Amino acid sequence: MNSILNSLNDFISSKSMREYAKKEWNAILWVALITITVLLLEKVFKLFRLWSKARKIPGPPCNFFFGHGNLSSRENFIDLLSESHDKYGSVFKLWLGPTQLLVSIKDPTLIKEMLLKAEDKLPFIGKAFRLAFGRSSLFFCSYDQAQKRRESLALELNNKMLGKANAIPKNVVDCIMERVDAIMSKGSVECKLVSQHMAFTILGTMLFGDMFLAWSKATFYEELLMMIAKDASFWASYRVTPFWKRGFWRYQSLCTKLKCLTLDIAQQCGKNYRLFCHTDQNSHIGTEKVGIKGVSGAPPSSSVEMQHKFFSQELDGHGNAREEPCGNIMGVMFHGCIATASLIGSILEKLITDVEIQDKIYSEIMKVKKGSVKEDQNIQKMLLLLATIYESARLLPAGPLLQRCSLKDDLILKNGVVIPAGAVLVVPAQLLQMDDSSWGSDASKFNPYRFLSKAGKDSDLVQDTSHTEEAVGPIQGSFILNDPNDNAAFLPFGSGMRACVGQKFVIHGVATLFASLLECYEVRLHPQLGNDPKSTTGPEIVFVRRNV
Repeated sequence: MNSILNSLNDFISSKSMREYAKKEWNAILWVALITITVLLLEKVFKLFRLWSKARKIPGPPCNFFFGHGNLSSRENFIDLLSESHDKYGSVFKLWLGPTQLLVSIKDPTLIKEMLLKAEDKLPFIGKAFRLAFGRSSLFFCSYDQAQKRRESLALELNNKMLGKANAIPKNVVDCIMERVDAIMSKGSVECKLVSQHMAFTILGTMLFGDMFLAWSKATFYEELLMMIAKDASFWASYRVTPFWKRGFWRYQSLCTKLKCLTLDIAQQCGKNYRLFCHTDQNSHIGTEKVGIKGVSGAPPSSSVEMQHKFFSQELDGHGNAREEPCGNIMGVMFHGCIATASLIGSILEKLITDVEIQDKIYSEIMKVKKGSVKEDQNIQKMLLLLATIYESARLLPAGPLLQRCSLKDDLILKNGVVIPAGAVLVVPAQLLQMDDSSWGSDASKFNPYRFLSKAGKDSDLVQDTSHTEEAVGPIQGSFILNDPNDNAAFLPFGSGMRACVGQKFVIHGVATLFASLLECYEVRLHPQLGNDPKSTTGPEIVFVRRNV
């Protein structure tokens, strides 16, 4: 009898347990269903909000659900932007997809306002950067996260430039020209490749000091850096990281090798590094103090000291826990190399096509050096050289588009246009910097004299190239150099919160490089291989040593 009662009790208890478990499972399912429904409704609400606000922005109609289908190449895209701006005005929209809105702005005043308000980078760019170099506090998508390190780097670069007579020491120029001579012994030099090498050497020496010039792995490091950066966008285009692809793991292996090489050179140039390493948890405040000293005239820090101040937290393990070692270093090397190489390549192309300007710059260099008293004033007196650098940057910016994003807040422009948060904001820099309304009727022509004006008449620009003989006289004080940033349409280094932190350093450094280069060499187009229309590396050039 007892056994029967026990069996009955077990049955009842097991049944009640099953009922309880069933109710509990149903409750979990209901909670999950409600949560998913709320999330989906929130996304739908945001989508309708995006569509409703975007309706007020002019732009071409999109008949295809997945956006405009004629954006397959850069040329098509730039042409589309040009045609659309002519048709719809200074601000217009394009739908890249049902949730991807692109807004292009061409009016210089609106661009300046937008670049000040839109502080963030596109999430896709951040994803590509993390795949290639790891996490970095310099290149976070959110500006709030990157602000402190960007300000620190800007101060360090400006201190280094202001405190030195020459931003690029003679031994760096000698190292560059040794490699150029080695390549020249085999024939001509590809403009794009030699520009990249020059930029890479300049940036490497700035970060790591003279030790970088003797580093046996520098050439391999340069090739690996560019290869990894080039493929980053491809792998970042996957919505889900493609762990199942062998090619992805080969790419990750290359990234690991690049990080190891970065650590290798960083440790080599800082063998006595820990002897003067005093890590501060709030490093940017200390750097600001160094920056104030440098501007007031105190001696600047050396290359190794600069690397120490800016990267010490990272290499010593005191950096942001979310960062990977050397991410900042590789990011600075890559971005700096791209911008500097583009500028150097543009200058070389302009010099070989306008030999007269090259000869006048050479005359200016020699006159300044013969009559100079203070070495640190040499570059500032080479006004035609600096104007040529500005004009080359104007005609061929590092990228045809500036891209920004406001991840949290809508942007309200002065003209009343409201741009929804998360929209891709682009500035067609290539079109803007060749626009007749901003640069005159000769906007598409190379004319460095547009950045020179007669002394005492800031607005009296030298637009007519027939005055070239007279315009070489800026050394005698008859002309002054205009600040290119006074023109809102001058954007080769960006503007606003995300502007290039090394703009002054790059301009001064490139000017120093060309002052030394043109003093010893003439740059000429290769007579047989110079203008190959199928070439992807630019014209073939030759460096001819001057008889001095």
